Amino acid sequence: MKIQFAGTGSAFTIPEPDENGKIDFNKCDWQSNAVVISESGKKLLIDCGGDARFSLAEIGIKANDIDAIYISHLHADHIGGMEWLAFSTYFNPTADRPKLYCSHTLMEPLWDALAGGLASIQGRIMHLTGYFDCISIPENECFDWEGIKFIPVQTVHVMSGYTIKYSYGLLIQEHSTETTTKEEGFDALGNGSINSYRSVEVPVEKPVIFFTTDTQFCPNSIKDFYDKADVIFHDCETGFKSGVHSHYDDLLTVKSENRKKKKLYHYQPGGNRQRDAEADGFGGFVEKGQIFEF
Repeated sequence: MKIQFAGTGSAFTIPEPDENGKIDFNKCDWQSNAVVISESGKKLLIDCGGDARFSLAEIGIKANDIDAIYISHLHADHIGGMEWLAFSTYFNPTADRPKLYCSHTLMEPLWDALAGGLASIQGRIMHLTGYFDCISIPENECFDWEGIKFIPVQTVHVMSGYTIKYSYGLLIQEHSTETTTKEEGFDALGNGSINSYRSVEVPVEKPVIFFTTDTQFCPNSIKDFYDKADVIFHDCETGFKSGVHSHYDDLLTVKSENRKKKKLYHYQPGGNRQRDAEADGFGGFVEKGQIFEF
């Protein structure tokens, strides 16, 4: 399994203009969307923000290369590219309908957010199911895709008045066994030969990845997932504190054994160039296009 980050920036990823007022889009980190690539080469997109068509194109991935998508929450930097993906696959006769995974609490609100554009097809009444193979995930349940287990983890993102608006991160672990040759010994009755061998399937522990998606700094509520994970891709503000994302300065207070697991993304434009994450005990900043193999 591989995870490639198409983009690593916050919702507001446009870099500052240079002294001539020009913007170098090569320096744009794009919004934070990532692609899980299975052993068979199939691709699951984690979120599809408004920048997705540009960030995916930059790493050579087209809309019809996407086999599945997971939506963590309904902000535009996570769903703003869904209309592009839906139309691009719907009107392409060679494209399969992608699977769409999200929490059961998000499926109908997701359609409410997208219907203004996606409901408009000549001669048809459309729903989300017309574009995607929709798979709603019940509370405290998981889904399997291409031999990989995904467990949604509810995180606190925004307090909207008196109501918590959650994002749903992911614990990700690939299922795996490997075939090995095992030496057969003598049993208590003397049966079997020390020179006899057989092939057996032995479970192999694969690393656990915790992908936070957007989350406030809530170390007590998600501490168990920090401890469980081998690698943590963590939401990280690097500029002003908005209060709805984990800020770099707050993440510095996490115990060192968990801090070193954290690879930081969702930073402000240029944010990964202003702090030395590895010197501060983190696993570093994720760069757009970067591939992690597990």
